[in-house]
Amino acid sequence: MAADAPPSSLRDFFADVDDREVSLVTVNRTHPQPVQDLIADAFATQSVELSERSLPTDADDLLALREDGDVTAVSSLDRVMRSFLLVNADQFRTSTRGFDGDVPAVLTNMDGTLFDLRGYPASNKEKLLLILVSRHVERLAYEAGEGTLRSTFQRLSRLEDEYGTRTVYERLTGRALDVHVYGVPDERPTWLDATVHGGTSDEYRNSWCVAYRPPSDSGAESTPAALVAHQKEPNRWKGFWTYDAERVARIDAYLERAF
Repeated sequence: MAADAPPSSLRDFFADVDDREVSLVTVNRTHPQPVQDLIADAFATQSVELSERSLPTDADDLLALREDGDVTAVSSLDRVMRSFLLVNADQFRTSTRGFDGDVPAVLTNMDGTLFDLRGYPASNKEKLLLILVSRHVERLAYEAGEGTLRSTFQRLSRLEDEYGTRTVYERLTGRALDVHVYGVPDERPTWLDATVHGGTSDEYRNSWCVAYRPPSDSGAESTPAALVAHQKEPNRWKGFWTYDAERVARIDAYLERAF
């Protein structure tokens, strides 16, 4: 998609995603083999290779992200286990688990990679990656405390039915943020201090977007971020996320115009 061409759908943004060579490496693993297997299973259907190395360092049980041969992020394997490998996606819906815990950098730094992710029962972990990145974008917006946040929910009733999601958005709307939520209007969240948009088009029913755009005068402290995903078939999502300010601005503008 040319930089000056307006997108005709969310899926047009997928054409902008480069084919990056991303891989994960466990370093000096002392955890048992099932931990390595959990990482392998989480990315088994993606273009993310997993390998293992022993290095002469004092640190054990690390997970490193490599992009085009360079290490771009390192996280402790324990942290990846607590936040991803040993977590059930239902915890984000039914509990108070929100965005207070940092998402490991080896996951958030996979921006610009196009994923094809399945939900349960096809996979226990793939879709969880989108949930974690959604919470990461929401946390960036919350910490900045200003700017615009746009989130699509497929069904607006999710803001009523999912306690964890409701809690997150109650906190977000308590900040000086311009929050917009989108979805099929099966149940409108009248309690939410946000701009609510209802629709029944394919993109309302099948999009998963969280886009945070800081105000133009916010300076370097606010990080723009956007997750864009589309449900290509039931419980199977194609998507990516980005921190590129220009790309985030285009995603924000599309959501404002087309939804």
